[in-house]
Amino acid sequence: MNTRKLVIMAMFVAIAVAGSAFVSFPAGVARAYPVQHAINVIAAVAFGPGPAIVIAFMTGLVRILTGTGSLLAFPGGMIGAALAGLFYAWSGRVWMAAAGEIIGTGILASLVAVPYAAILMGTEAGALFFMPAFLVSSISGATIGLILSSRMKKIPKSLKI
Repeated sequence: MNTRKLVIMAMFVAIAVAGSAFVSFPAGVARAYPVQHAINVIAAVAFGPGPAIVIAFMTGLVRILTGTGSLLAFPGGMIGAALAGLFYAWSGRVWMAAAGEIIGTGILASLVAVPYAAILMGTEAGALFFMPAFLVSSISGATIGLILSSRMKKIPKSLKI
């Protein structure tokens, strides 16, 4: 992995962490942090599934260590980033990366969050407890990521990451 790619990945982590501190809104039982989902889509399009998962993991880790995020940042961010990257790699279409983020975070991660939260956080919630909040957050962020990624694809090749 080259230095330029690592620096850009670190910048994506920084943007996601800073964005979560400044951009959030209430969404049911939780708060929506759309910047993380936008970064997942952009990273999936720019780098693919592996680096997108690393960026999501590092963002969740920094947010937890700084007290600005919960343990739910791991399944929410990483599953969404994985599906965004896989869907984009499979189709080559930016909207498929956004769809992967929504399916991965809004549906799959919200279901994984139930036993995860019960074991690690001591909460007892039903199977669909986290889904509305995860869906609102991932749809809003994936839409932002879709718009930005679509614009980035129009940048001349000499300036791309």
